[in-house]
Amino acid sequence: MKLIAGILLCTFSLALQAQTVPADTVFLTRNTPVHDPVIIKEKDTYYVFCTGFGITVFSSGDLQHWRKEKPVFARPPEWAMKAVPGFRGHIWAPDISFHNGRYYLYYAVSAFGKNTSCIGVAVNTTLDNTSPDYRWEDKGKVIQSVPGRDMWNAIDPNLIIDSSKTPWLAFGSFWDGIKLVKMKDDLLSLATPEEWYTIARRPRDITTADTVAGNGAVEAPFIFQKGKYYYLFVSWDYCCRGEKSNYKVVVGRSERVQGPYLDKQNIPMQLNGGTIVIEGNSKQWYGVGHNAVYTADGKDYFIYHGYDAQDQGRPKLLLEEIKWDQDCWPVILPKKGL
Repeated sequence: MKLIAGILLCTFSLALQAQTVPADTVFLTRNTPVHDPVIIKEKDTYYVFCTGFGITVFSSGDLQHWRKEKPVFARPPEWAMKAVPGFRGHIWAPDISFHNGRYYLYYAVSAFGKNTSCIGVAVNTTLDNTSPDYRWEDKGKVIQSVPGRDMWNAIDPNLIIDSSKTPWLAFGSFWDGIKLVKMKDDLLSLATPEEWYTIARRPRDITTADTVAGNGAVEAPFIFQKGKYYYLFVSWDYCCRGEKSNYKVVVGRSERVQGPYLDKQNIPMQLNGGTIVIEGNSKQWYGVGHNAVYTADGKDYFIYHGYDAQDQGRPKLLLEEIKWDQDCWPVILPKKGL
């Protein structure tokens, strides 16, 4: 989620939307109101987690009809309210995955326009809220960024476990770009000694103060392994501006999770490289981005949000199957008007 002029209006609109749509409301995919979605399947049910008060959740049995569930958190985590002054429960950009018999849900809390930000994590043994075992246990803060100290922003988390079973957390927005940090095997804290990499970066005006986001518009990393490659998807440019949104998704790949990630022209993503995967237009979706990738039933799915040009630029759920070309680059088909 962007730290840019206009985000307050966008966030207020999203918050109002989340508050006024009751649980058990069912939407078709194109009309499902989401921002920053991620998807996972448990048994016969798909679950989408996305930005919202307490983390918004939708469920579906067919990827077409989405029922709004109760949020993950009924009240804001106390540690987050202490760590981020002014935080009242609107949680950004969750990431969901299943390891060691538990679901790990990473999430971000932040102050608007600053890198006063934290990434937290909660765990559960099931996503079925009718199960007696259903209970989200918040494990608290994983990492924190502080204005004036850090040239990175602790939002937009994504967990990836590499071929050697080593866990890594990718995250970041603007500032000095996208970071990758090694995690402990418990998936709850950073490994020691710490091991960090910058895996994507865009040019930033050097006269910009370190305490503001700047103009290096890159965020929302998602790393997906297929074959011998790790694919790094990130979002470029600006979300949250309605018809002025020009969000888009680019990709690079590497044979090492630490990178360097190269685009089709062999430009490293930490040097402003990135091959466009999908972008918007003024007819269907003004901007599209903040994607995740998930494999289910032998298919690779690309999930993201778009600003609907037919509905005042409101963010909606988009879900496509990924095809892979002869050189093993991702292709999004069908594009549904993009």
